[in-house]
Amino acid sequence: MNKKKKRKEHNEEDEKLVIEQEREMKKLENSLFGSLYSPVEFGKEDKEEIQDKLEKGSALFIMDQLLEISNDELETKQRKPVWVDEEEDKTNINIAKVNRLRKLRMEDDESLISGSDYVSRLRAQHIKLNPGTEWAQFDSRSRNDKSFDDESSDEENGAVLAHNYKNVEAVEDILQTNENLVVRSSTKLLPGRLEYSRLVDANAEDPSNAPINSVQFHRNAQLLLAAGLDRRLRFFQIDGKWNTKIQSIFLDDCPIRKASFLPDGSQGGEKLGSVFEVSTDSSTIAFVGNERYILLVSTKTKELIGTLKMNGTARSLAFADDGQQLLSSGGDGQVYHWDLRTRACFHKAVDAGCINGTSLSTSPNGKLFAAGSDSGIVNVYNREEFLGGKREPIKTIENLTTKVDFLKFNNDAQILAISSSMKKNSLKLIHVPSFTVFSNWPPLKKSLQYPLCLDFSPGGGFMAMGNASGKVLLHKQHHYNHAKKGM
Repeated sequence: MNKKKKRKEHNEEDEKLVIEQEREMKKLENSLFGSLYSPVEFGKEDKEEIQDKLEKGSALFIMDQLLEISNDELETKQRKPVWVDEEEDKTNINIAKVNRLRKLRMEDDESLISGSDYVSRLRAQHIKLNPGTEWAQFDSRSRNDKSFDDESSDEENGAVLAHNYKNVEAVEDILQTNENLVVRSSTKLLPGRLEYSRLVDANAEDPSNAPINSVQFHRNAQLLLAAGLDRRLRFFQIDGKWNTKIQSIFLDDCPIRKASFLPDGSQGGEKLGSVFEVSTDSSTIAFVGNERYILLVSTKTKELIGTLKMNGTARSLAFADDGQQLLSSGGDGQVYHWDLRTRACFHKAVDAGCINGTSLSTSPNGKLFAAGSDSGIVNVYNREEFLGGKREPIKTIENLTTKVDFLKFNNDAQILAISSSMKKNSLKLIHVPSFTVFSNWPPLKKSLQYPLCLDFSPGGGFMAMGNASGKVLLHKQHHYNHAKKGM
């Protein structure tokens, strides 16, 4: 019995010794490698010890064992560059003088910047054009599944978190990226040259053998609708690389003139009227009827709820004020403003120099509207001033020479697309508010064919254009790089 007892005591002593050695090893590892070998376990720290830390006014708790670091200490412990070129701060670079450097400007009239600013902007430009590879990102799988989530409500505050950031305070996230912690979403788009790249056609998996009359991005998903005279309604998942076809619906004996999602994303489908618009609150569809009539249809009941009558032939429509107002134009050269609550026209005035109005578009915030005519002229108005009696447009755009079929503002109204289906490559992109065309669009060596329709993705990163050859051309706008994959 004594031998067994002694053996048991000996074994217990060996176990204690092993445990003590393991503790010593962990202490040594922690002192060398920090939290790499010591994951955080919240809630297991002694309450009195935590209370002492709080009373001492700990400025910051980070992932390495809730280590306390004040702001001053954090600044002193930041890594400093091995070598600094003192000439950088003394040198001034004129970025307005060289064409290829103008893209580095923050403001239109900016010219001279310091050498250090020049270097930092070059680095930022390199990161912008050469994003990190997918396999190097820890959360690449989750980003692929949620590639549309980046356009969150944070943009309303003027800034969004850079890619990969779930928690800015996590040290691991900071060390895993070469991007800025904060990316401004309200940056100005500069005039002159537009940064873009051609991607795989949006309908490459299933191109049409007939003209594409409608393209539209879904408001809440990475989905594109394409429809045309081949009587097929196609849906594609847009990623810029594969653009996988999701579904194709064939409508027997029914060529599609126009198709649209409801803005709230609740429904989608084909509409047979050649000209119609859906209200921004998804409650009403306005159709151009025969001659001078506009038909109002409820999206819920699919029944006619009212009619509006113009003095001339109705040809184009655009909603404003969250669907409470409707703009129309047509054969009498006037722009009508309708109050849909009373079904009455409360304002109408001649579109300057217009005989036949052919197209309308309002900016997302409703402050601007553009009106096109059969002469190729596009007038842009401040809507408040127009309703107040000012008849002169803030800009007359004369870059098209044939009938203007299509007008579209992008998501932040910094780009206005204008096009005519009567001439090849007749699609211009206008910089707002300078109202000058981007000089490198359309591409010189690549034909757009006859453009028929166009849409910008909700974040502005993608632009899809349907043409008479049955293709949906897809371009990425590099300025809107805060959206994952351009959406």
